[in-house]
Amino acid sequence: MNYPNGKRVRKDQSVSNRRGKPDFSNRGMSLEEDINVTNSYYLQAGIAVVHKKPTPVQIVNVDYPRRSAAVIKEAYFKQASTTDFNGVYRGKYIDFEAKETRNKTSFPLSNVHQHQIDHMKAVHKHEGVCFMIIKFSPLDEVFLLPSPQLFQYWDDQWDGGRKSIPYACIQSKGMKIPFHYQARVDYAKVLDKLYF
Repeated sequence: MNYPNGKRVRKDQSVSNRRGKPDFSNRGMSLEEDINVTNSYYLQAGIAVVHKKPTPVQIVNVDYPRRSAAVIKEAYFKQASTTDFNGVYRGKYIDFEAKETRNKTSFPLSNVHQHQIDHMKAVHKHEGVCFMIIKFSPLDEVFLLPSPQLFQYWDDQWDGGRKSIPYACIQSKGMKIPFHYQARVDYAKVLDKLYF
């Protein structure tokens, strides 16, 4: 059987485990790809307009072996990027960062940068909806952590606090994002519960 993406399913791939429950552990997509699929679905279904922000790059050196085969040899980031995604949902500006970790017990704050926190604080100050989507890859669990909770851990680390957010805290202060076939990271359902 071929799936809508045109890729064949290998005979050794299992869609369910022994108990008959779906097994999504080897979906083969990264968090960012899953969010892009979700955003495309949201756009087509008229749910939200959210896009990945392009990273500004300055191209310095290009090799033109043939007109149709230009190769970028040297490029630099023009400036530090802010967050990964932004858009509009239910009349509100939303802005969020997506991060994956291989850690099972905590999310390291070293995965986030000061300029990203500064940007998120500015969005939050102007009453935009700002949050972080965190995937614990070994557990195949994805959470939405609202920005105020993220800011608390971020600021505390400079006063001798933890350099990571414990998994248990993300479970209690954030919300688990359900997986769906069309909206793989269905964060809109979580936003409905938290903000609308």
